[in-house]
Amino acid sequence: MLNKIQWTKEDFDVFTIDGLEQRMEALTSIVRPKFQLLGERYSNFLSVNLGEEFFPHIAKHARRTVNPPKDSWVAFSSYKRGYKSLPHFQIGLWDTYLFIIVAIIYEAPQKTVMAERLLDQYELFKKLPKNYIFSGNHMSQEVISLEIGLDSQLEQALTRLRDVKKSDFLVGRYISREEAVQLTPDDFLKLADDTFETLLPIYNVMIGK
Repeated sequence: MLNKIQWTKEDFDVFTIDGLEQRMEALTSIVRPKFQLLGERYSNFLSVNLGEEFFPHIAKHARRTVNPPKDSWVAFSSYKRGYKSLPHFQIGLWDTYLFIIVAIIYEAPQKTVMAERLLDQYELFKKLPKNYIFSGNHMSQEVISLEIGLDSQLEQALTRLRDVKKSDFLVGRYISREEAVQLTPDDFLKLADDTFETLLPIYNVMIGK
């Protein structure tokens, strides 16, 4: 069944539906079944490649009472009960992008230490493809490409992760909706496999491995 995952215009258009209830209904019926399938595949993929058990966590957006979600995702972490306190991988959607990333968000109690590790191993980022992106705010759609920001903004983002309590850091790949809907199911899985494999060394630095 995984080979039948095909991203469509309808998946991305979920995030343009007005109203919390209406958008959540569409998200649940249209997008989440794909997240569930990806959760099964990539929790196993990461468990095999990192040597510890990973668990999928599909965003529930349970705290929302008025504003509908602008993005959604399935996250992968080594903690069965959640992912926010640890470095984690994600596959998700905004209305204009598909993203495949590894992230540290502000809830992580060890983010200062993890930021120091990343700063100490800064050379690793120079090995990533230049079309990869990074951001210091997981709630914003705005990102910076490594091609542009590697020598200045990236170090600033990591320093902010270390020094500012309400700071995040994510790095990985954004695929425009136009490109995503053109990918065959096999092409998408290969792209996701390759992206996660490329990000494994970054994750290992985050956890001090």
